[in-house]
Amino acid sequence: MTNKAQRLPAEQIYQDQLSALTSVDTFAKPSNWRLSPKLVRRFILGSPEPVAGITINRKIYGNDSAVERAIVTLLGQQGLMLVGEPGTAKSLLSELLSAAICGNSTYTVQGSAGLFEENIRYSWNYATLLQKGPSLDALVPGPLYNAMKHGAIMRFEELTRCPTEVQDNLIPVLSDRILHIPEIQSKDNYLLSHSGFNIIATANLNDRGINPLSSALKRRFNFEALQPLALRSQRIELVMSQVNDRLQFDGVDLRLDLKTTEILVTVFDELKSGQVAGVAIKTPSTLLSVPEAINLGYHATMQCHYFGEQQMTPAYLAPYLVGTVIKDNQQDQQSLSDYLRVIKRQRTNKAEHQSWLVFLDGCRNAGL
Repeated sequence: MTNKAQRLPAEQIYQDQLSALTSVDTFAKPSNWRLSPKLVRRFILGSPEPVAGITINRKIYGNDSAVERAIVTLLGQQGLMLVGEPGTAKSLLSELLSAAICGNSTYTVQGSAGLFEENIRYSWNYATLLQKGPSLDALVPGPLYNAMKHGAIMRFEELTRCPTEVQDNLIPVLSDRILHIPEIQSKDNYLLSHSGFNIIATANLNDRGINPLSSALKRRFNFEALQPLALRSQRIELVMSQVNDRLQFDGVDLRLDLKTTEILVTVFDELKSGQVAGVAIKTPSTLLSVPEAINLGYHATMQCHYFGEQQMTPAYLAPYLVGTVIKDNQQDQQSLSDYLRVIKRQRTNKAEHQSWLVFLDGCRNAGL
């Protein structure tokens, strides 16, 4: 048996694509950037033609202009703040930008209420600290320190989940591009950022219980709002491609087919909108984002692969609807029941609804 990582950083997943783009990149590049801005955009949004024999697939859907503005922001010395509702690929875009620009997307901080300044800047090796006192030898670099030293991008996920005093550590760094180390009593008690350093932060400003950003910190970020995918065709393409990429990575031969994906996306769209062919239903309290649809499609296909008949059908979606739609609000059970009752009445009497009949049979067998 081989022991492989569950998920690789973007710079390793897309190593072939990045290498191909680098080999043909003749455009002007900012200091310490691996790719020119034009080819960073091509890496993220895809290329209509292969590059050096390598297909460059689209990785972000529906926010092309925002991607371009994000790249322009990183050309300067203003931080980039990606905002939007969950499921709009903020973290993915942050990772892809870091991978393409500096070849390292791992200088990452995950925001939470339990985060301390030491988790961001630096901490200390206490054995060395006791032996030599505060010095660079005793310092343990954090993501911010490493990104500044190497001229790379630091990614700060869910910045608004951090206490305000932790957030405000970024203000002097973004303003003066200098990290002070007051514990060291020498001329080396600061770190200057190198060319290419910047910060990409993400935030869900509509979430509950967040810590608002101070006005001073907001001024040091350029905000880019990522919008949910407006086109149903794009949502279908994204869900199917992401599920099948994960299955391929796991060595599973089975694939999520187009018809099953269409039903999955339609169920999510109709539950979220509260409308089924003009019939109003109560919407559940859960978000029902695209990433949740991807997870549901992946789990359903995996169940079919390991416990089913090796032929994926919409019936395998049904058992996972409960865990997706009903999380901490039992009233959502009624929303799901109402929805299934409506589509049973509307989508069981025509030949083209055969796939919906299979889906509803799966729902019945799952006790829905």
